[in-house]
Amino acid sequence: MAHGSSHTTTTTTTGRPHRVAVIVDEGSNPFELGVATELFGLRRPELDRPWYEFTLCSAAPALSMHAGLFTLSGVAELDAADKADTVIVPNRPDPGTDPAPPVLDAIRRSAARGARLVSFCTGAFTLAAAGVLDGRRATTHWRWAESFAARYPKVRLEPDVLFVDDGDVLTAAGSAAALDLGLHLIRRDHGAEVANAVSRRLVFAAHRDGGQRQFVERPVPAVPDASLAPVLAWAQQQLDQPLTVADLARRAAVSPATLHRRFRAELGTTPLAWLTAERVTLACRLIERGELRPGTVARLSGLGTASNLRTQLRRRTGLTPASYLRRFGPSPDGPESSGKVGKVTG
Repeated sequence: MAHGSSHTTTTTTTGRPHRVAVIVDEGSNPFELGVATELFGLRRPELDRPWYEFTLCSAAPALSMHAGLFTLSGVAELDAADKADTVIVPNRPDPGTDPAPPVLDAIRRSAARGARLVSFCTGAFTLAAAGVLDGRRATTHWRWAESFAARYPKVRLEPDVLFVDDGDVLTAAGSAAALDLGLHLIRRDHGAEVANAVSRRLVFAAHRDGGQRQFVERPVPAVPDASLAPVLAWAQQQLDQPLTVADLARRAAVSPATLHRRFRAELGTTPLAWLTAERVTLACRLIERGELRPGTVARLSGLGTASNLRTQLRRRTGLTPASYLRRFGPSPDGPESSGKVGKVTG
């Protein structure tokens, strides 16, 4: 779930799809562009709900992508960003060089009208150059964290996480963390059930939350450890039970200390933090499926009490159980009318 999550999207009265615009700039990395297109641009009829309205836009009619790999043309003009609810800003091949003034102006206009702003990797430099990160929490790729902090001291940089959700401004670390942040946005907009369905479609792990470390120095062992996958899969089937770290260690046939080291090395988090995140995700799915009783949700998800459910859900999603149910739970008019997203209200 979110690292410091906050919810800013609401259902529009017009019912139109949530508009996502990706600004492409000279030298942009095609991986991040592909991530945004895959997550927000592809149709998903299997979800049986309105999806995003997706646009690529730029200040120039043709752009050379990173390292001159290819030229991108035929995208919308830059003013398409002025109509978007979420604006994904371009990353920088050279973080020391600011984007073109029209790009920065478009970002400032988007911020002024309350659009949700998103950056992947070195895109945090773009947001900072536009002046929209001053006094706010953000992250960027670990390789550039020191130079970012020196250049933009007013930004509250969190250099050792996958992504930061600061409400209407969200930043991801490296390229792969763009997938983590993108799935987090889908979870914010559509709920855990839909986000899990998209992650399965991508064959991408859904257990990496924003607070996990983005880089771990790990020497190659003489005898490679077995993957944590079996114990993770087992634990996901036992979430309603009073699992402890010792239980996970016994299942993995290692000591608790070794289990902690392996979780840190493979997942960048602790066993307890992973277990809590999985339980919150299960609680969200139960609420989305129509379970109205907080005590039952807490018991079935392993969170124990309604009070702990409320605390953990609010910490990781920014919503109380009642608010989460109103936003993502089944609608009397059918599943298509719940969980829709629309205009960002700021």
